[in-house]
Amino acid sequence: MKMILNWRRHHYMARATIFLIVVALIAGMAGCNPFVTITIDSTEGGSVTVPGEGTFTYFVSQCCPTQELVAEADEGYRFVEWTGYVNNPDAAITYIVIGCHESITAHFWPECIPMVAAGGFHTVGLKDNGRVFAVGDNSFGQCNVSGWRGIDQTAAGGSHTVGLKPDGTVIAAGDNSHEQCNVGDWRGIDQTVAGGSHTVGLKLDGTVVAAGDNSHGQCNVGSWRSITQVAAGAGHTVALRSGGIVVAVGDNEYGQCDVSNWTDIRQIVAGRAFTVGLKLDGTVVAVGDNDHGQCNVGSWRGITKIAAGSSHTVGLKADGTVIAVGNNDDGQCDVGSRSWTDVIQVAAGASHTVGFKGDGTVVGVGYNYYGQCDVGGWRDIAQIAAGGDDTVGLRDWGNVVGVGYSYYWEFDIEGSGDRDIIQDVGGWSDIIQVDSSTYIFGHMVGLKSNHTVVSAGDNQDGQCNVGGWRDIIQVAAGDHHTVGVRSDGTVLAAGGNSEGQCNVRGWANITQVDAGMWHTVGLKSDGTVVAVGCSSHDQRDDGQLNVGGWTDIIQVDAGSYHTVGLKSDGTVVAVGLNNEGQCEVSPWTDIVQVDAGFYHTVGLKSDGTVVALGANYEGECNVGGWTGIIQVAAGDGHTVGLKSDGTVVAVGDNDDGQCNFGDWMLIS
Repeated sequence: MKMILNWRRHHYMARATIFLIVVALIAGMAGCNPFVTITIDSTEGGSVTVPGEGTFTYFVSQCCPTQELVAEADEGYRFVEWTGYVNNPDAAITYIVIGCHESITAHFWPECIPMVAAGGFHTVGLKDNGRVFAVGDNSFGQCNVSGWRGIDQTAAGGSHTVGLKPDGTVIAAGDNSHEQCNVGDWRGIDQTVAGGSHTVGLKLDGTVVAAGDNSHGQCNVGSWRSITQVAAGAGHTVALRSGGIVVAVGDNEYGQCDVSNWTDIRQIVAGRAFTVGLKLDGTVVAVGDNDHGQCNVGSWRGITKIAAGSSHTVGLKADGTVIAVGNNDDGQCDVGSRSWTDVIQVAAGASHTVGFKGDGTVVGVGYNYYGQCDVGGWRDIAQIAAGGDDTVGLRDWGNVVGVGYSYYWEFDIEGSGDRDIIQDVGGWSDIIQVDSSTYIFGHMVGLKSNHTVVSAGDNQDGQCNVGGWRDIIQVAAGDHHTVGVRSDGTVLAAGGNSEGQCNVRGWANITQVDAGMWHTVGLKSDGTVVAVGCSSHDQRDDGQLNVGGWTDIIQVDAGSYHTVGLKSDGTVVAVGLNNEGQCEVSPWTDIVQVDAGFYHTVGLKSDGTVVALGANYEGECNVGGWTGIIQVAAGDGHTVGLKSDGTVVAVGDNDDGQCNFGDWMLIS
């Protein structure tokens, strides 16, 4: 019953729903020349192989033709995203619904090495596609990095985050009280690091620039030459020269800058008031504050990488295991467990430690008051759907995971009999949209990238008989029926039809559908709405089909016994059963997506916050504190929100584990 497509854009309005895009295209068809041109090109690093690059002319009459798009990256580059009105703009293989004249561009960036960085009380991750995500303290906006694109390297300071782009420019977010984020004019940067309240950049010519707090002279780096690496502590800055020697400026109260006698150094890091150097032979040296033993590294051997926190030091060994010394009051040195193996990079924050593993997962230990160690749940969920007692997530690469209860065990794909198991659903792949019914004995539907449909679950009424469907651009799952929109604007339906909910054969110019318990709703290209099926609940007319007067609608959603419509001005209308106040949506404004549950309604606002009303017996409407949300889904008695960093939050009924999705393994 929940129908939002696979998205993830860096502006909430753009993310709201891919069908807003489709509607916007098709709604303008009436005023367009039937012959439209689509211009397709690409940035450096790849090309569009299907249909190719150039200007293409299409004939558009009363149907909604589509054009497949395939982007291929050159060696050393990765596809990042499409710009223009494209379905699933983050997928290299996707399509466009052709309406009016349009320009489409495939964007590519040089490949980067995934990494993690740890700040004062936040943790930052860089993915191999150049995108950044963060968790932890966000008091100064230091975690507001989800919109960053094409990043080659990240660094985390006390309360700010820095990103280096392949073109040598730098961006920053977070605390700027000392102007540590004033890096917008930097050029030709090859490495960047973040200290307590200052930022340092190493230029390609071996010189160094710095911005931010200079109360101890930590930014006095203008005379440095032949530098190959930099590091920043709370109040000091350290640099490695090409001959393996080290220089330092800034606060030297504890001797943290006494590095002039070091030789054969290959990596340097700086803690709050100490400095650590990794030598060519794999041994380690350290100077500065040693009140917690953080400089007791003289016995270390076989070290390949080092990291320094506020008062602890971390070393990565050649065998992928990790050691640590120093302050362990919060468990930040507890890196000896079995989970800390196959580690390929380490990072240390003020009082926490993070490790990036070879399989792309992340581990974290230490102080976690702000959630800075909640890295086990970093997941690239691309779309969510909430069923009766289940939650479904669509991964970026087209696989599906689910948790919760289904009488037909649609999540138990390996015969384990565990109804709470977290696995790919049915071996599905190349999925671009999922939907799940709110019925506890329900079913699930998946739309594939080739516009065919798969399904799993209850099929007593034939609602899963969708194997022969073709040219589908959107699907919806009702309690006992399935509905699909075709590229020509017509609609198919399968399953129970006792109330006429499948009588959609005559519908035309449909851009989106949704399915309730006993009714089906369709959004037309002109912004009007049609509906069929049952208009009663317990033999009483509730009016969920009374949508004939609606106009300027850009999205529809069907609850069990009510229907909700989102208007182009961000307001919402609703009809049907209102026993719990689920239709009292008239005060809502700035809404970009709606979803209707069994007896509640949820709205996503343009600022990423969420509103909800209706039944709240299980706490399903307790969404007032949510932020950074890009999609919502409403189930029987629970509500789910997809955040901009790919993680998922939920409230409400969890009796069957439908809110237990913290371990979905989706790091790319």
